[in-house]
Formats: sequence, C-alpha cells, structure tokens
Amino acid sequence: MTSAPKPIEDMTFEAALGELETIVRALETGQAPLEESISSYERGVALRKQCEEKLREAREKIEKITIDPNGAIKAEPLDAE
Repeated sequence: MTSAPKPIEDMTFEAALGELETIVRALETGQAPLEESISSYERGVALRKQCEEKLREAREKIEKITIDPNGAIKAEPLDAE
C-alpha cells in the first residue's frame, strides 16, 4: 500500500523541486499510462507554483545593506528588478 502524496502547501522548496524533477523525468520516458501521466502533470504544475511562491517569499525577505549620507548603516528591501 502506497502512502498518499504529501500536501504540496506543506512542502519545502527543496522537497517540491525534488518531486517536480522526478515527475519530469518520469514523464519524459513516456512509459506511464495516460491517466497516470495526466495526474503527474497536474501535480507537477502545482509543485511548480509552490516553488515559485517559495522563491517569491525568499526574494521579499532579502535585504540590502546601505550606508546613508551620515554614515549610518541600515537595511532596506532589495529593489525588485
């Protein structure tokens, strides 16, 4: 008996990316039945969204260190590019 897949929203970036890579490799072989491939593809899309969300959150947390004209050091949000 196989266990149910872990809920995607509870996965770390690394776990989601690892599972996504596994799904991509499996889909590339073309050996899975159609229904299984469709299910894997749908999970892969959700995993990709989770990875993008985790990266967005990390980007928002990154700060740059600046020195103002008076020589005081402060942290500011990293400018979005």
